[in-house]
Amino acid sequence: MRPPAAAGMFYPARAEALLAELSSAFRGLKREPMPVIGAVVPHAGYIYSGYVAAEVYARLPERETYVLIGPNHTGLGLPVAVSRETWRTPLGSVPVDLELADALEGTIVASDEMAHMEEHSIEVQLPFLQRCFSGFRILPICMGMQDQETAIEVGEAVANAILKLGRSCTVIASSDLTHYLRYETARQLDTSILESVIRMDIDDLYSKIEMLDSRYYGHGVCGYGPMAATIAASRRLGASMGKLLRYATSGDVSGDRGQVVGYGAVIFT
Repeated sequence: MRPPAAAGMFYPARAEALLAELSSAFRGLKREPMPVIGAVVPHAGYIYSGYVAAEVYARLPERETYVLIGPNHTGLGLPVAVSRETWRTPLGSVPVDLELADALEGTIVASDEMAHMEEHSIEVQLPFLQRCFSGFRILPICMGMQDQETAIEVGEAVANAILKLGRSCTVIASSDLTHYLRYETARQLDTSILESVIRMDIDDLYSKIEMLDSRYYGHGVCGYGPMAATIAASRRLGASMGKLLRYATSGDVSGDRGQVVGYGAVIFT
């Protein structure tokens, strides 16, 4: 069992408070399922980015399995790691799709629980899924290596496994956008990044990531690898276009526009 590591920090640790926080995030949204093959959602504290993530979850279709790909913030574990343990949150337990995990054997994605032990980027997505669906499974993949070659390899491996099993899946990338830049600069850079994501242009996305690293080192996109992997998987699974549902920054909540983090909600269909 993989116990919650982010409860009480990124989201409430008590079920009642967590459900109330989720209801606040979904306020004004109706469940409008769409044929979403892939998506990008943020992973900050719910108070800052929950309402952005909810835009995606309100539109997800019911699936057998949700593949969750997030960055490795801790540096623990293997470079690209899938978890096989059942995950627990204050809202209950979510099993892993072990058949899908088995279908990844022999690829770049290796089984390793250490990479997931303290990582929040995947965990914070589970309560959103639990609020919207029941009886689903997940496939959690943590990426410490995020170079373009690795990301494409991960995405294609995931898509091939899904197609091999004939599994009904949506692939979800967990990523925030630029970090701790001034509001105006963040919006400009994030808009450029999101343009590449919406076009599903991995080459262009990495060109912009390299520019960010050269000009604003340490302030870039934390989950660009998962985003690229999700684009690669979504293309292989039939998606042809992306759509931006919402963009916001932490400054929109806190009022502090001196140093903000950007958040985007994107779907691929």
